[in-house]
Amino acid sequence: MKQKALVALDQGTTSSRTVVFSLSGDILASCSVPFEQIFPEPGFVEHRPGDILASQLHSLREAVKLAGIDIADIAAIGITNQRETTLVWDRETGECVHNAIVWQCRRTAPEVEALLSAGYGALIREKTGLVPDAYFSGTKLKWLLDKLSLRDKAAGGKLLFGTVDSYLAWHLCLERPHVTDATNASRTMLFNIHTQEWDAELLRLLDIPQAMLPKVIDSAGFVGTLDPAILGKPVPVMALAGDQHASLFGQACFGRGEVKNTYGTGCFMLMNTGNTPAQSANGLLTTIAWRLNGKPVYALEGSVFMGGATIQWLRDELKLIGSAAETEALALSVGSSGGVYLVPAHTGLGAPWWDMYSRGALLGMTRGTNRAHIVRAALEAIAYQSADLMDTMIHESGVTPDTLNVDGGASVNGFLMQFQADMLNLPAARPRTLETTALGAALLAGLAAGCYGSLDEITAIRQTDAVFTPRMPIEEARTLMHGWRRAVERSLGWIEKA
Repeated sequence: MKQKALVALDQGTTSSRTVVFSLSGDILASCSVPFEQIFPEPGFVEHRPGDILASQLHSLREAVKLAGIDIADIAAIGITNQRETTLVWDRETGECVHNAIVWQCRRTAPEVEALLSAGYGALIREKTGLVPDAYFSGTKLKWLLDKLSLRDKAAGGKLLFGTVDSYLAWHLCLERPHVTDATNASRTMLFNIHTQEWDAELLRLLDIPQAMLPKVIDSAGFVGTLDPAILGKPVPVMALAGDQHASLFGQACFGRGEVKNTYGTGCFMLMNTGNTPAQSANGLLTTIAWRLNGKPVYALEGSVFMGGATIQWLRDELKLIGSAAETEALALSVGSSGGVYLVPAHTGLGAPWWDMYSRGALLGMTRGTNRAHIVRAALEAIAYQSADLMDTMIHESGVTPDTLNVDGGASVNGFLMQFQADMLNLPAARPRTLETTALGAALLAGLAAGCYGSLDEITAIRQTDAVFTPRMPIEEARTLMHGWRRAVERSLGWIEKA
């Protein structure tokens, strides 16, 4: 083929990134542009839609410029995104009616509590695979329609709802497509993962007009044509996928039981369960891994809300570190956390706890506790939370993986990866290309564009950089995990329900 590059737009929680890849999966260039996080009230998290769009456009132009490629040599663009973040915009002007409500935002906890109190939890779980929580888009959208009195306008087709993939596709493509893919749809708490349709019963339950919902398409396939005004020439946009699903694809976890964990703002562990959705009784989510040619592949997922965000909190709020890069040396400067446990439940806890009312706790301090102990406890907390997910996942699926595939920014931290392997008693394999979320989006686009003929060709692209093998005695690891779970129990239900 003449084309020799794939471009991934990776729109994340704290930055918008663009990565340019060769067809062999090598990074030719990348650019990341951070943007402001907005916290209007305790537990509220927002983004300005204009910041999302502007930062993504800037990163796209800069990355392509740095790659030094001809625009005509781009085979396709794939879009991957922070998932449950919710936007509503005017069909005519494209202007949003409100800031984006971010996946971390807890403002709709009362709406979720009302659904659970009314006995709808099992219904939602059966249809969507999700544990009802303020995390997901459905109650965020309901809140916007209620708060701003927009339901009549939405029912009339004048307003459009979308997660970030929809918002970007609509604003970047000539055709103004109002679409989302099955992975993002499966995170809204409105999509039936069995019928592959927006669920009429759930829409009635939340009083959401179907007229404002996007069309659900495959994860790989034609989305639209990038407006030539952006790069100077039209380029096909050929893939949409939520970030964690794209990462699973980028890690080539195509076999049942293969699992990855991404260490980003949050930590997200997904296990491929094949063509059958696996139902969890212990707080894991059933989600769509990807959909190709109309056929969904399913996954079990566990979410850690505060992964890398815990380190950002140490840096930005507590001022204990100047950069994330300092944490590895600080953690290794002490032999242990000195009995200190940090439970980063700043925005509640995800699986297997699912407690919207828990809050962060720092426990076990003595007069000898210093900055290094707290930093080490923060890194250990990321591994502890991920170990909880893996334990639950093994129990639910009946499959014990032979390896945990790791990626994301925090996976460069050798202390964290070794501690993770120790807590799981499993090797942690880190790929050469850490940008697996972007790589997954690029590979999905390349698959749709005909750059690859099969998933086997994509599997051959993945190369391992390092494998961290367990070194800690199992009993020591169990003792540490026991202490962690005692600490979590003390953080649960901290916010009293009204």
